[in-house]
Parts: sequence; structure tokens; C-alpha cells
Amino acid sequence: DYVLVLLIDRSNILSGTTTIHDDQGRQLGSFTLTQALDAALVDDSRVFHGVTAVTAEDPTRPAHRDVLVVTYRAR
Repeated sequence: DYVLVLLIDRSNILSGTTTIHDDQGRQLGSFTLTQALDAALVDDSRVFHGVTAVTAEDPTRPAHRDVLVVTYRAR
């Protein structure tokens, strides 16, 4: 029912923007987790969410986006 997305680290990447949509597909907002411990808590029963693909800013260097995703189901 709820999803927590917590940014651990990101390095040498472009994008990785989180988007939030209503049940009709209309975008309600978007944001990019950029700093360690930036987080988003999403009520998954009310909205849809996704993230854009990431690409390396400098393709000659390693790139990553590490996130911890925790899901919680209310009973």
C-alpha cells in the first residue's frame, strides 16, 4: 500500500526522475532524488509512480543510482 524510496547514492548519472500519476494517467508531479537520504513515500493505493531511465553523464566512467525500496502493506 505504501512504497518508500530512499536514495543511498548516485554517481555520474543523468535523469532518474520520479514521476507520480493519478489513476487516469495524468502526471501529478515529478522530482529527482539527488542527495543521499533523499526519500519519497508514496501511497501506492492512490497513485502510480515510476522513474525515468538513467544514463551515464560521462560514459567512460562507472555510473550508478543506488536506492533502497521498502514496501508496506496495511492490513
